[in-house]
Order: sequence, then C-alpha cells, then structure tokens
Amino acid sequence: MPELGVNIDHVATLRQARRTYEPDPVWAAAAAELGGADGITIHLREDRRHIQDRDLELLRQTVSVKLNLELASANEIVAIACRVKPDQATLVPERREEVTTEGGLDVAGQREAVATAIKNLHDAGIHVSLFLDPDPRQLDLAKSIGADAVELHTGQYALAKPGMQRDAELAKLIAAGRQIRAAGMALHAGHGLNYHNVQSIVAIPEMHELNIGHAIIARAVFVGLQQAVREMKDLLK
Repeated sequence: MPELGVNIDHVATLRQARRTYEPDPVWAAAAAELGGADGITIHLREDRRHIQDRDLELLRQTVSVKLNLELASANEIVAIACRVKPDQATLVPERREEVTTEGGLDVAGQREAVATAIKNLHDAGIHVSLFLDPDPRQLDLAKSIGADAVELHTGQYALAKPGMQRDAELAKLIAAGRQIRAAGMALHAGHGLNYHNVQSIVAIPEMHELNIGHAIIARAVFVGLQQAVREMKDLLK
C-alpha cells in the first residue's frame, strides 16, 4: 500500500485569509497523523502565500512521520531547507500568478539550477524528489542529475473526462512509472487526486507515495480532518 502524504497548505491558506493565528497548520498536522497520515507535506513558496517560515520550523519539531517540503529551486528556499532538514524535499515549479502548481518541473530548461539544488539538499542529508510530468525526456534527466524519487504530476489525469480521455492519461502515468522504477528511483504521485479517482493511481505497480491535499481538506470541512484522512487511507488499501 502506498504511503499517504497529507498536504496541509490549505489550512494555512484559510489562516492567511484573515492574517490571524487560526487555523494552525501545526494542529492540522497532528490531526492528520492521528488519522493515519504517513507523511505531512507543505509548500514553502517564495511569496509565502500560505505556509510561513514559522510553520516549517514548528512542524520540523513536532511532526513524527515523514515531513515532505515542496520548494522551488530558488537559493533562499533551498538554504532554508538545508538548515531545517525536512525528511524529504520535493522540487516543484513555481509562478507568482498561479493559483496552484500548474505542471511538472522543466528539468531540461533549468538543469543547472535543479542539479545545484539537488546537490545542496543531498549534502544536507535530505532525500530529494522531483515533481514531473510523465514525459520520458524529463524522467531521464531526473535520474542523470541525481534525483532519488519522482512525483508524477497527475493533474491532467484528474482533469480528464472518464472514459477514453482519462484512460489515455492513465496509460501515460503507468508508462512513466515503469520508466521511473527501471531507473532505480522511487515512484510518487500527486495533484488533483481525490476520493473518486485515486484508486487507479494506487494500482500503478510499485507506487510508493501519494501526496493529496485539497480533497482531504475539503472533506475535512464536513467530517473532520482525522476522519477525512482515515477515509483516504482506506481507499489506498
């Protein structure tokens, strides 16, 4: 069964909407752990639109499961990661005007910056994953610059209409997963996954980790975070 990483960025988004102290993502992480989360995922963006430096510091002290930090290859953020030392760093693309991450990292176009970030994170003892589209060229480059894992961007699969369109997107992910595993990297996936579409992704051979945020936090509004995490864990079985 894949590990479930629960992304709690949206808890911080709600807090920042009023620029107050609640809801606290540190409390959310504790509730997610009680619900069975195998990891806690947060994205420290350059614009600090949701997760703040304070959150990262406290979560590093309090999270007892895997702490996965999503970050851009920017020197400032990489330096913070190297100091705080999350268990895993996932390098992602980042644009100020986007609502959420819109696609996979362009390793081909940013090879030097990404390779430098990976080296610095490895020197700090941090496991590194790259958030990539199911593009064979990008996956080959990931291995060549030293990535430990690849998190496949499942956004196009999640947006596709059920039937032939979604089946075609799933086939791309299955082929990409085969390529990732053959290269000796761990296979992760995330973005747009929810309670209705996750099981086909779970079934991809040797899927190691899924990172899911929005769907779980949305469900938590109605049933509570512990229960929302527990329901997702049940689907992963």
